[in-house]
Amino acid sequence: MQAPLFRMALLLGLLSAVGPFAIDMYLPALPDVARDLDTSEAGAALTLTAYFVVFGIAQMIYGPMSDAVGRKRPLVIGVVIFLAATVAASLAPTIGWLIAARALQGLGAATLMVVPRAVIRDMASGPDAARMMAAIMIVISVSPMLAPLTGSIVMAWGGWREIFAVLGVAALVSLALIVFVLPETLEPARRRPVRLAPMLAGARRLLTDRRFMGLIMIGGFGMSSFFVFLSTASFVYTRQYGLSPTGFSLAFAVNAVGFFAASQFAGGLSERYGMERVIALAITGFAGFASTLAVLVLLGIDALPVVMAVLFVANACLGLVLPTAMVMSLDPHPDIAGLASSMGGTIQMLTGGLMIVLTGPFMDHSTATMVPAIALCALLAWGTAVLALPRPRF
Repeated sequence: MQAPLFRMALLLGLLSAVGPFAIDMYLPALPDVARDLDTSEAGAALTLTAYFVVFGIAQMIYGPMSDAVGRKRPLVIGVVIFLAATVAASLAPTIGWLIAARALQGLGAATLMVVPRAVIRDMASGPDAARMMAAIMIVISVSPMLAPLTGSIVMAWGGWREIFAVLGVAALVSLALIVFVLPETLEPARRRPVRLAPMLAGARRLLTDRRFMGLIMIGGFGMSSFFVFLSTASFVYTRQYGLSPTGFSLAFAVNAVGFFAASQFAGGLSERYGMERVIALAITGFAGFASTLAVLVLLGIDALPVVMAVLFVANACLGLVLPTAMVMSLDPHPDIAGLASSMGGTIQMLTGGLMIVLTGPFMDHSTATMVPAIALCALLAWGTAVLALPRPRF
């Protein structure tokens, strides 16, 4: 990758990491939140669901906005909203207040997901764009590896409220980077005013594009598996395996390393073998390993090293799928990259949030329910790939 593209990818990665950091840093605190705010574990998990759902829907706002007014202004607006919501969350006296504040955080953080992807499309396409997306994931990988550990460290000297203070500092840093460092990549001549008729026409074009929808749903079901893990892992690891918040943070980081390490090979493999071939093989591996782990767990082979090892490999396969599928979905639509990015992100986040809601009633915070739910998501992703990508050999 050329140096300017790498520097831009690094900057976009730092910005994109704020949203995931707001999720991952908070995970070790879920049991304490349930206790301190006198709510159930399901109530505490709703703080994640609210974030995911609003995060997904809000992308439909920032995508068209970024096509109309440029990329920087929506980023500033979103980060300011995120900062205000973070302050509100730190002061939450009840679980309802915290759920509302987390939803508002999602509203702000959505800009840091959709706009950077549109910036990538402004600057590159094909394998170069896949390399930029993968480079962004190098930075984002700091989140699942360090954010839970940071959260547990903060809780050791403070509590879950202090976690939001740290997130507030991250929001201020992001705002400074956007205002003073990030260049505007969408020239005025390429901007498209927000008009309802063209937006509906663009949405109709995307929703009726079988290939676009297939690629988005491959990513959606793949992300759903991770959302299910996020909403249950802290309870499973601390209760079934007796890990401390710090121990959970380290175990969580190990499981996430596979995903982000593998994502760095997405661009090179796509250039050598073709994007469709990479997705076909990787999604097959993801579904195969996740299903194998489900069988092992149901047979009683659920030791923590086994669970972590197989999830590591399964997530490595998923790390090849998500950036490649996103690039493939945007490539045919450069004229509505913002809308395509926002619609894709919205559909994927809503799919993940819906999967948490659907599987939640069956969860008993053990691997016996968590792992089969992950396998179900993986199989749905594989089935979608079979329908959407009929040419590659699976």
